[in-house]
Amino acid sequence: MATRTCNDGCGDGQESCVDGSWQACKVPLVQRDCSSVCGPGHETCSKGTWGACDAPLPKPPKLKTIVRDFSPKTHPDFEANYPSGLDEGIVQHTLGPDDTPVYAGMPSTPTTSGAANFNMWYHDTPGVNLSEPLDLQLLPAEGEPGLFAYDDQAFFPIDGQLLGNEGRGHNFHFTLEASTTFEYRGGEVFSFSGDDDMWVFINRQLAINLGGLHRKLSADVALDDFAPSAGMVRGQIYPLHFFFAERHTVESHFTLRTSIADPGSCN
Repeated sequence: MATRTCNDGCGDGQESCVDGSWQACKVPLVQRDCSSVCGPGHETCSKGTWGACDAPLPKPPKLKTIVRDFSPKTHPDFEANYPSGLDEGIVQHTLGPDDTPVYAGMPSTPTTSGAANFNMWYHDTPGVNLSEPLDLQLLPAEGEPGLFAYDDQAFFPIDGQLLGNEGRGHNFHFTLEASTTFEYRGGEVFSFSGDDDMWVFINRQLAINLGGLHRKLSADVALDDFAPSAGMVRGQIYPLHFFFAERHTVESHFTLRTSIADPGSCN
């Protein structure tokens, strides 16, 4: 029986000639090591394509957030007659000492009214806002192992609460902030789609800038592209913060997708 060396894209093997026809290439199982934040695993190559890593996956993260409710009667940045569209000059590139955004307007921007008013967005301010904690439970993204998502196309988490709906069908005027930590291992992604303002800071550096009163918009960041400018190296723990604002009727969309996981989510 005649044989010859072949390659299926994963490695070298042999194919045999039987009754005048060359049979399929037979290649020994080809594997390589891989890992997740939860431990080691393996990837297997088949027909030239590496399969998914079989390392144990972290549990879907539950993000602990703070939501603050505002009224257009007491804050000029909510339900204001500002122009619609992106306003990318609202925040500075680096978080402030208390890990909240630092206002960048000089002295204002097209959709904000100055530093003093902006500073209330993510700080408790008696007589202006009320706050309460809110958990956002992400779920595994269907068909995408290791990717987690939170998707709400009618995101009104405080309807009828805090300052109330003020005669509207929903409570449209609120901000939300969240923070977590993660081990940068390489390959992580984070994306957001929604309206209105959204800022994502990774290692306290601005990674997504969707400020402004705008329709539903999307942005994403691949950490391998972002890490060098943010001073990040693989295997180290880093913070992630994001800040959201819903400032105007009549819709509220909020979608997060990420493979970033808290190391504690393996327990």
